Parts: sequence; structure tokens; C-alpha cells
Amino acid sequence: MTEAKVRAGTTVDDIYQVLRERIIEGTYGPKTRMSQRDLAEELDVSRTPLREALRRLEADGLLVSEANRGMQVAPIANADTEQHYAMRLLVEPPVIAALVGEFTEADLDAMREVLDRMSAVVDRTREFQEAHRHFHDVALVRYPPTIAELTRSLHVMIYRHQRAYFSRPRAPEEILRTDEAFLAAIAARDAGLVRQLLEFHLLDAALGLVLDFDPDHRFDAILLALRGLGITLDHDEKGRVTRPARVGWARSDAARMPAITTTNLVYEPRSETQP
Repeated sequence: MTEAKVRAGTTVDDIYQVLRERIIEGTYGPKTRMSQRDLAEELDVSRTPLREALRRLEADGLLVSEANRGMQVAPIANADTEQHYAMRLLVEPPVIAALVGEFTEADLDAMREVLDRMSAVVDRTREFQEAHRHFHDVALVRYPPTIAELTRSLHVMIYRHQRAYFSRPRAPEEILRTDEAFLAAIAARDAGLVRQLLEFHLLDAALGLVLDFDPDHRFDAILLALRGLGITLDHDEKGRVTRPARVGWARSDAARMPAITTTNLVYEPRSETQP
């Protein structure tokens, strides 16, 4: 069935939101040419606000310009997704830990509601991914505006990778368990444990998404971020990781998390004291 013409309105924000959603959801796949003439006709809008919306999408990294070819949807590379996760590892865990005392009961209730929704749709991949994204989005209201904007952008890029390649979590129950422990640590105002659990969770998610697409991927940005954070991860000399990989924390403040094993990672607290 042919999709009905969508009236996006005449404002830049309207057009931007429609096109952004379509790119993220994969309606316009990587390297799709974004013809202003065709889009103006399809959306029933004028060229001036459309042009500005396209510039905003380019600034977001969702579109790229090429000489004599106009704009097209940005490609999705495994190396880029790895870098997005590396950025999240460097930014989010310490920010969450610093803000842990500022979460309100309303924030915690909102996160509990999303966890309940995740549990209810654990066998429906897309709905589970959406709910999981919303779970972590709750915390963004506490971030400073610029950090929140950066984090949202990284979330969008990662979600776009998931949608484009129909990636699905191998074991959503593992994600649920980690998120439940993460929320409990926030409720207990345990900043050190909150940070460590989020680091574990982000690394676990990164390995799952990147290695499901390319099992021989050679990690670089993630390993650099981990060294800076005092986190060790088993890998070979070329940066390849075999799952489940052993992870450890060399930081003196990071021996708090209980043993956790997932499809991608193994953490055992006792190993931290072994030579």
C-alpha cells in the first residue's frame, strides 16, 4: 500500500521532526539521496523551511553533503557505533554518579514504570528497545543542557544502527537484570555502584551491537576509553574480543558490584585482587 502524503506543516521544526524520525526509523536508509524537489512534493512544504531542516539534520550527523551530489543520508559504520559507545562511557557514568543525590521519587517512579513496560514486552524487540531507551532518557532531565544534548545525540545514533540492521538484544532478560540493579543503586544513593553498573551496562551493550554485526571487529575507541577509566577487558593484540570477555576495574572505588555474567561479559569481584 502506498504511504499517504504527509503534511509536515510549514515550520522548520515540523519538517525537521518528520525527516529525523524517518531517518532514524530507516524509512530513508543510509546513502539515500535527499532531493529537495522530491521531498518538498512528498511533504507538501515549501523549499525554504525544508532547506533549513536539512541543514539541521546535517549538523546532527544524520545527513552528509557531497560535491555535485547534494545531501544524502549518512552511512552507518561499525567503527562509528563503537565511538558513540566510547563517548557514552566517558560521559554518562561519572555524570550519573555525581547527580545521584538529585534524583527525585518521581524520577525513580518513572524509571520503575518503564522497567515494568520492558518486562511486559521482553519478547517484542522493537518495543523493548524503545522502552529501554526511555528508561535511560529519564535521567537526562538531570543533566546539564549541553551534556544532555550530546547524550541524546549519541542515543539517537546508536538507536539508528539498531533499526537499520534490525539488531536485537540476544538476552533482554540480562538487560532487565542490569537495569533493575542500576535503579536500585540510584534509589540507595550509592554513587560508586551506580557508576560501575552503568559502565558495565554500556560496555555490554557496545559489545553486543558491534560484534553481532561483525564478530571480527577490531576495537580501538572502546579500548582507549576503558584505559582512561581504569577498566580492563580481555582482548587480543589486534583489539578483537571473544565473548563472553572478562572485565575488571583497577580503580580503588570500583570493587562494589556483585558478580555478573551476560552473553558478552563476565565480571567476578574476586578477580580484582588477583595478580
